[in-house]
Amino acid sequence: MQQTINVLENINSPEDLKKLNLNEMNELAREIRECIIKKVDTIGGHLGPNLGIVEATIAMHYVFNSPVDKIVFDVSHQCYPHKILTGRKEGFINPDLYLKYTGYTAPEESEHDMFKIGHTSTSVSLATGLAKARDIKGEKENIIALIGDGSLSGGEAFEGLDNAATLNSNIIIVVNDNDMSIAVNQGGLYANLKYLRDTNGEGECNFFKTLGFDYYYVNDGNNIQKLIETFEKVKDINHPVVVHITTLKGKGCNLAEQNKEMFHWIMPNTIKNFGQPASKIEDYATTTADFILRKKEEGMPIVAISPATPAVTGFTQEFREKMGQNYVDVGIAEEHAMAFASGLAKNGARPVLGVMSSFVQRAYDQISQDLALNNNPATILVFWGAISGADATHLTCFDIPLISNIPNVVYLAPTNKEEYLKMLEWSTSQNEHTVFIRVPAGKLISSNNKDNTDYSILNKYQVAEKGSKIAILGLGNFFYLAKDVKEKLKQELNIDATLINPKFISGIDKELLNSLKYDHKIVITLEDGILNGGFGEKIASYYGNSDMKVLNYGAEKDFPDRVPLDVLYQRYRLTQELILEDVKACL
Repeated sequence: MQQTINVLENINSPEDLKKLNLNEMNELAREIRECIIKKVDTIGGHLGPNLGIVEATIAMHYVFNSPVDKIVFDVSHQCYPHKILTGRKEGFINPDLYLKYTGYTAPEESEHDMFKIGHTSTSVSLATGLAKARDIKGEKENIIALIGDGSLSGGEAFEGLDNAATLNSNIIIVVNDNDMSIAVNQGGLYANLKYLRDTNGEGECNFFKTLGFDYYYVNDGNNIQKLIETFEKVKDINHPVVVHITTLKGKGCNLAEQNKEMFHWIMPNTIKNFGQPASKIEDYATTTADFILRKKEEGMPIVAISPATPAVTGFTQEFREKMGQNYVDVGIAEEHAMAFASGLAKNGARPVLGVMSSFVQRAYDQISQDLALNNNPATILVFWGAISGADATHLTCFDIPLISNIPNVVYLAPTNKEEYLKMLEWSTSQNEHTVFIRVPAGKLISSNNKDNTDYSILNKYQVAEKGSKIAILGLGNFFYLAKDVKEKLKQELNIDATLINPKFISGIDKELLNSLKYDHKIVITLEDGILNGGFGEKIASYYGNSDMKVLNYGAEKDFPDRVPLDVLYQRYRLTQELILEDVKACL
């Protein structure tokens, strides 16, 4: 795509935007879309949300005085137009600089970004805090929260709205209603939004008014003139107000408009290659879906649950149709999903909840209180758990200490397809434990050997290869790194190490660990997650009053931001060469 940039080349800040006439702003919207489409199809990223919010972003920056007036973006996966207008357009125009800026708001990049935000349903709460601080200081700036893409279904959004409505001062909540979440919107609230759309905002049953908000409706949220007129009305308002705008997700890209779920977030070259035959690749997501469908066909009262991220867990449109009433998308509501799963399990159903590691932390209290304290036999599948080069807001390395230290939880770490399926079989048929399974990250690995483990005998590790002097415990994803380290030790030090597949994250095999004391001097633990409070520390603690030396390998307690994975592995000494170096020093 050849970029045509005329208006945008002169826009370096919101002040430049305020000099434009309406025709120029409409041309600017077209140019911004062109830049976003080309960049996202080149490196991947959020497409649909950003294309839909272009006009609203232009109108907000035209009317309000950022950064004095403060704009908070919910999730912030719709902040690309905002970044382009606030001095960061080079990251969207110059392919050499496509990776310069993060895909989310980031205060270190610009004074126009209030917070680092990547998780959902937070903008209203954050904006309410900004507004209260402003009032306490006796200041007068506008506080604007932008929320949409299903974020209203999250519990914090309800809590934030409930509290924001009680402010006796300025707070402007822009509800970006594109009738979509990541997948199709779920929840009773969205029926009310549809009713308000159908009545042009004039219907008597109005969720926002019942909370106490003043209310404005813009039926064409992609019309800059209408948006400016409405924002001018609410600017400097002295009480809480909701501006409800209807927008088209994916606007300006026909494929994204027609395939809203698929084009919410895309991989590189998705547009370029759209329509080409795709080979079906077996992975852990398809394996999960196939297992659940098979159990439903066998008559098990199994219920698949997604907190609005079905594609990640293999819950495709075809899967959802086959599951029928046995599939539930609860919306972006991980807290509710956990308690819902507990209720299902309590009444005899077999819930299987798929959740991303990055998002499971939002439901800590429900995991602890509603699930584990009641010890209900739900199965929770944690996807993408691993050290990664992701944005700081979407790191997936914190789930092990978070989940494995809650009483009554059995947290399992399979290393291949066969182990994963055996764990699923056991978890969905037993009634004694709340079970989490850390679904292996990366490509599917098959051992082609049946797993005969009896998982009802908790915390029994598997000795994959018996040796002496050094024992290597490779947890989950890192079992194969452990095998490589074993081979390296054999080659360079002539040490035939013991290789152990722990399988259980949440407990220790005391009998096995005690047996290692007789003919081993060093125990190495490898885990694809953060070390603090993790698996390795449990092993080190157990050996604390003995002569055994323990070397723990995993991630440091940090928020790395888009650091390449190979760089992180070097930093954390997670390579064969660096581990061997440490072993030599220890010996």
